[in-house]
Amino acid sequence: MTSSQNSSQINAETSSTSPSEISPDDRYRRPAHTRTIRLGDLRISYLADGAVGLKPHGWLPATTAADWEPYADHLDERGHLVASVGGLLVENGDRALLIDTGFGPQVAPDDPANERIGALRSGGLLDSLRQVGRSPEDIEAVAFTHLHGDHLGWSWNPAPGSDRPPFAHAAHLVSAPEWEQRHLAAAHGAPAERLAVFADRVRTVTDGEEVFPGVRALMTPGHTAGHLTFEITSNGERLLAFGDALHSPVQIAHPEWSAAVDLDPVRSAEQRHRLVDELGKPGTLGFGIHFADVVFGRAVRDAQGRTAWAPLS
Repeated sequence: MTSSQNSSQINAETSSTSPSEISPDDRYRRPAHTRTIRLGDLRISYLADGAVGLKPHGWLPATTAADWEPYADHLDERGHLVASVGGLLVENGDRALLIDTGFGPQVAPDDPANERIGALRSGGLLDSLRQVGRSPEDIEAVAFTHLHGDHLGWSWNPAPGSDRPPFAHAAHLVSAPEWEQRHLAAAHGAPAERLAVFADRVRTVTDGEEVFPGVRALMTPGHTAGHLTFEITSNGERLLAFGDALHSPVQIAHPEWSAAVDLDPVRSAEQRHRLVDELGKPGTLGFGIHFADVVFGRAVRDAQGRTAWAPLS
């Protein structure tokens, strides 16, 4: 266990139900609360925006009913994977970077005709930001793992009581190939008119570029053309915020399972294999933005070489 794991301060702040009232065994099938950890000198917080259900066979089409039998504890009462939605706040002293901005204010019921996505409820990210003692004005830049609607919502939705998005003052950091091929995002909840809301604030970044003290952008294409993983380091400790390179903890054990929405399923599987190897290295934590209520953790291998997600407690 790394020192960041030993000293992590975990706070549940966004649910109306106290964490003490819910069994720890349910963490894989409930949305994540806002949580804060320390990584060296950095303060890192998951900011909850909401959650969406993912229908396991439709989302991971290579899987069978038998594949899901060992993962019954990952499925909610509807039989869906619980995908948390939100952002990751990185604080270095007085400075603050936000990675992804959630879905924004949306509510949608489960549509049985939709084979991939179930019910959706989101819109809490600004409240979560206030709960960790920050305001939108504190954010100097917003960095995006990729240009899908569930990672961009508060970049085009106006703040309550305003006609401007809450982060309209901040630079918006996108990988160069992702922005060059931004037309592909239209099929994933980010049509051109939504991207136009923040287009004048976009700054493109390259592979390996430091975008904030202790934060580097690493190209991990596959889910999208220019998908980024953010490597966050401080005092010899490391956290990989891997965005949608992995959607569920089950993909730690099965990196070969690509999502139906992956642009290049073969390449995305290759990236997952590499990421799982990296997440198993000493001193390395992972952040899975859609990983139910187990967003922070690491990959561990047993004596037989099988890998699994080990969430922070």
